[in-house]
Amino acid sequence: MPKVYIVNTNKTNNPQNEAEMLREGKVAAYYSPWKYLINDIGAGDIVYLYSNGQGIIARGTATGILEVRNEANGRFLEHYMHLNRFEKLDIPFPPNEISKVAKSLTDDDYIIKWNQTMIHLPHFIGLALWQRMTNECFQAHVTADVT
Repeated sequence: MPKVYIVNTNKTNNPQNEAEMLREGKVAAYYSPWKYLINDIGAGDIVYLYSNGQGIIARGTATGILEVRNEANGRFLEHYMHLNRFEKLDIPFPPNEISKVAKSLTDDDYIIKWNQTMIHLPHFIGLALWQRMTNECFQAHVTADVT
């Protein structure tokens, strides 16, 4: 069964990181020890890109092929993986809604700790999030519901 991850885009430290992930359809981490967490993502795993202040802004499924790139200044390496079925959400899925979905499927004691680079979620919660986003976060669906 595929795993499910929410990965922070690092916008707070470097806005270029988030823009690059969205442009290239990838998940990435840039600093130790967090960049090594990308190594654990496997083929077919569900990955949500999370932007501070917005929530989930994109999604995809991992290729399972880890890539490493030297930055221009040679100071550190980027660990990244391209995502299949990559989609940018038209409407971000906010953290309070993510928590509501998780609690609706578990109990009120289920808490997501947001202050992490990568969050692992149970598969059934990840699938429920995917379904909610499909129905609520793309303009085509929102427009279709209004007309």
